[in-house]
Amino acid sequence: MSTTTTALPAGLTAGVWTIDASHSEAAFAVRHAGISKVRGTVAITEGALTIGDDLASSSVTATLDPATVSTGDAGRDGHLKTADFFEIETYPTWTFTSTSVRSDGGDFVIAGDLTLHGVTRPVELATEFNGTAVDAYGNTRAGFSATTTISRKDFGLTWNAALEAGGVLVSDKVAMTIEISAIRQA
Repeated sequence: MSTTTTALPAGLTAGVWTIDASHSEAAFAVRHAGISKVRGTVAITEGALTIGDDLASSSVTATLDPATVSTGDAGRDGHLKTADFFEIETYPTWTFTSTSVRSDGGDFVIAGDLTLHGVTRPVELATEFNGTAVDAYGNTRAGFSATTTISRKDFGLTWNAALEAGGVLVSDKVAMTIEISAIRQA
């Protein structure tokens, strides 16, 4: 059973926290040929968490660069950048803008608009606050982990190939995992 509260978690203070791109990542996994999963990453290039006095007055924005897609296979990465998939020449960025932040038991749900491949759809990120720490340079950092599952087709990503034994090469559902390290601004 989930409970809803608007109080900020211990250690998270009101203000602007910028996403540290070098310590943050968006990862994805998609079923391939119906029997295995292909995993990859896309760089989060910028973003911010504006933490209000409570969760309801807080917001999140992020920008991702699909040109940085990495699956460990250069040929596949090149194909993902083409018009068959991400079409990076036409759609060079993906964005997320929250519409609400709410508590769900000890975790959080960040609802917002994800724009990917020129299409905007609502998503909900099941989010865990991992705490705060002061790094070696005196920066106060906050860590978050979030997950969601999206439909490729909802974002106009419909390329596929039929398999001889039935089914398709690339599943529609894409599991996403986001790891964020954000630095409190003075």
